[in-house]
Amino acid sequence: MLSFYRNNNFNTKVLLSYFTIDCVIFTFHEGHLKVLLTERNEYPYKDWWALPGFFVEKGEEMEDAVKRITYEMTGLKDIYLEQLAAFAGVKRHPEGRILTVAYMAFVRYDEVKNKVKPVTNYMRQAKWFATSDLPELAFDHNEILRLALKKLKKNLSYTLTPFELLSEKFTLTQLQQVYEAILGEPLDKRNFRKKIINLGYLKELDECQTGVSYRAARLYKVDRKKFLKLFP
Repeated sequence: MLSFYRNNNFNTKVLLSYFTIDCVIFTFHEGHLKVLLTERNEYPYKDWWALPGFFVEKGEEMEDAVKRITYEMTGLKDIYLEQLAAFAGVKRHPEGRILTVAYMAFVRYDEVKNKVKPVTNYMRQAKWFATSDLPELAFDHNEILRLALKKLKKNLSYTLTPFELLSEKFTLTQLQQVYEAILGEPLDKRNFRKKIINLGYLKELDECQTGVSYRAARLYKVDRKKFLKLFP
């Protein structure tokens, strides 16, 4: 919320600023792209689901606030983050205009499955939801999430996002499943493999899957240096 108040001692207007960080935290699990939501436990929007969000503390840099929030929610540091957009609609909050800056974060499910939990009293619980089956969200969080998904789809070929949702070593089938979950549609196996390999930033390993009952597939990893040369 942005507001002015008059300082009686100096008879001047002082600008007060209040803004929040909202985090769209994605993971990939059981063939679905999922987002972390929290059930609110206080007004406004009590009992509604919402994106994890907090006020930025006094003297705190915005980037530090994002890292703090994602760490508190997932227990992970050095998470891959992308700034999404700022939202400042007059009616986005019942208390008035409160500016929020939204970020996208990407985590591997195996690293967070037992760690997500409410971190303040205003959260009743935290839970993963498939992006294809979401509840109505508090504030303008539906709009924020729609924009995040739109950006994911639009930039899919030019971002490391899919690889942040997979283990360091993965099969082409697993990579295709992530692409399909983000795009929300099936992809032709042959065409997908041809296109993704021709991009030149996948490294084929001399390793195969282990512990599977079917024919073990070849493992790959992304060469991040090559990727950054192609898409600096």
